[in-house]
Amino acid sequence: MTEQQTTRVVTEHQQLRADIYQLISALLRQAPNAELMQFLANLELDEDNDSDMGKAWHGLKLAAQTHLDSQLDDEFFNLFIGLGHGEVIPYTSWYLTGSLMDQPLALLRQDLMRLGFAREESVKEPEDHLGALCEVMAFLLLESRQQEQITFWQRHLEPWVDQFFTDLAKAKNASFYVAVAALGQAFFAAEKVEFGNLILDVQVQQTG
Repeated sequence: MTEQQTTRVVTEHQQLRADIYQLISALLRQAPNAELMQFLANLELDEDNDSDMGKAWHGLKLAAQTHLDSQLDDEFFNLFIGLGHGEVIPYTSWYLTGSLMDQPLALLRQDLMRLGFAREESVKEPEDHLGALCEVMAFLLLESRQQEQITFWQRHLEPWVDQFFTDLAKAKNASFYVAVAALGQAFFAAEKVEFGNLILDVQVQQTG
């Protein structure tokens, strides 16, 4: 880690974005446990916030209040695991090429190595799982330069994440995860704007 990175200031907005990336990662990695569901069910929200993100948070809170823990394991299995594969397949390679373990995964591994990430031996799933990508983005927002954040977003998330959450929202086995999909759609739409503005700022700085 460079001196520039160790002394950088993390804004409240950056921390919030990183927290949402971590939440989405947790919800995509495994069925939410009772502790996470209780956290979501007790979110303190602005009742007057009628933005897409505000509506998504309210929807997720309501879903957490009305779904039983016993339902979530089956829903998660049918959506993401299944017999062979789940109804939706949260991998970059699948969305960009139609098959798993393809060229996008190889490119991702190169970028992860360059950024200093190493795969844990206990993790069996490929690194291009959306939950893993969200974990990386959370880290980059807090620890890395803007250019690294932009590059990772453009290469590994922007080309397919919208379609994934659209598919999740329409999945026949989705119930609680309809609310998760709504949060993902709203959040990543906001991230597209966020990174678009960052890219413009970088371009202005380069030409200034």
